[in-house]
Amino acid sequence: MERTQGRKNGTIRQRQIDSMTNMNRTRLLSIAAAIVLLAAGGFWLYQRSAKEEASPFRLATVERGDLEAIVSATGKLSAVTTVQVGTQVSGQIQTILVDFNDHVKQGQLIARIDPTLQEQAVRDAQAGLERSQAEIEQAEREYQRNQQLFEQKVLTEIEFNSAKYAFAVARANVKSAQVTLDRARKNLAYTSIYAPIDGVVVERNVDVGQTVAASLATPQLFLIANDLSRMQILASVDESDIGMIRTDQPVRFSVQAYPDETFPGTVQQVRLQSTTQENVVNYTVVVAVQNPEGKLLPGMTATVEFITGFASAVLMVPNAALRIRPSEAMYTEIRAARGAEQATGNDRGLGQALGTGTGGMADATSRSNGTGRRPANGSILWYLDENGKLALTRVRTGLTDGQRTQIETDAFREGTQVIVGVTQSSQTSTTSNPFQATAPMGPGGPPF
Repeated sequence: MERTQGRKNGTIRQRQIDSMTNMNRTRLLSIAAAIVLLAAGGFWLYQRSAKEEASPFRLATVERGDLEAIVSATGKLSAVTTVQVGTQVSGQIQTILVDFNDHVKQGQLIARIDPTLQEQAVRDAQAGLERSQAEIEQAEREYQRNQQLFEQKVLTEIEFNSAKYAFAVARANVKSAQVTLDRARKNLAYTSIYAPIDGVVVERNVDVGQTVAASLATPQLFLIANDLSRMQILASVDESDIGMIRTDQPVRFSVQAYPDETFPGTVQQVRLQSTTQENVVNYTVVVAVQNPEGKLLPGMTATVEFITGFASAVLMVPNAALRIRPSEAMYTEIRAARGAEQATGNDRGLGQALGTGTGGMADATSRSNGTGRRPANGSILWYLDENGKLALTRVRTGLTDGQRTQIETDAFREGTQVIVGVTQSSQTSTTSNPFQATAPMGPGGPPF
């Protein structure tokens, strides 16, 4: 009995040992598989990194699409017509009848100045007129009496002329008193401020109880905008770009209040007056803007883009591809590809075309700053052909938006890889530098 029980216990223990052994073996196999996968992945990444590092070029893809040439500027939104409402008399503000954003009609009473002093001035002028009228009546009676005495030869001519002079002065005093009364009445009327146009009150610069003085300059009480459904942008355009701006040119702009929305506009006027700031000459361009929803407010800063050109479904390359400065290794590869005989026959022409004789490749687009101008009409483009071999061709350039440039060529189509830079590991001195001066294109041109 005991022998049988011991045999059973041994069997159970052996099974436990076998199970643990199988678990350990499975775990070891999993760990080994994971290590192998990690090693393979690391090796693949290493090969890929090494391959990328070994590439001597930075590449970009030729694309086909629409291209716009634009000129950028900034300006401020304002109403087309604004009127500063002031006062022609001094005094204390007694009443204000409108506030910010109120709509007013032409002739509407919007404020009143304390009329006490002006009313007193009217009464004083009225009294002065009555006094002058009394004096002229007395002077007239004296004149008529002296005239009769002069005709009877009782008075001398000198005495009669004195009476005549006094009568004329009295008449002039009446006219002067009447003018003074009219002026006083007008100043009294000026104590009531009326809206000169239909519009919206944009600014209110006074409060009740404030004293305004009109002795030196007319103080501004209100600023009224005529119609905010039609506005304008006064954009400042650099003199180097003003030649591309013309009347009725389409414009789009954005404001910070609506960063995801653009608004249309039209060039209404290019003003001839220039302004100079920090030795930079600018011209003001007036852009007409429709604002039917009232979203645009006076004083907003607008970023304006003048559309100076448009091309549809054209080949485009990055501007860096037109500024590439090739290395000596690239020249060597091109000569080798053309064959020893052709290279020998055209070496001088090739050097003139690519600038090897003057220390650099021709940069036909270096004369363009990429801000909506049409660059020079010809340029050299380096690319990789269908077999991944280095090649170059002359292209005709067109519009540019500052980042991409339109090209015309029969050498390749969209999808071609063009060279936009040479890595430093290839040749440090030949990397693309858009600010480095480049040699002009030689008269011989590239040999193709």
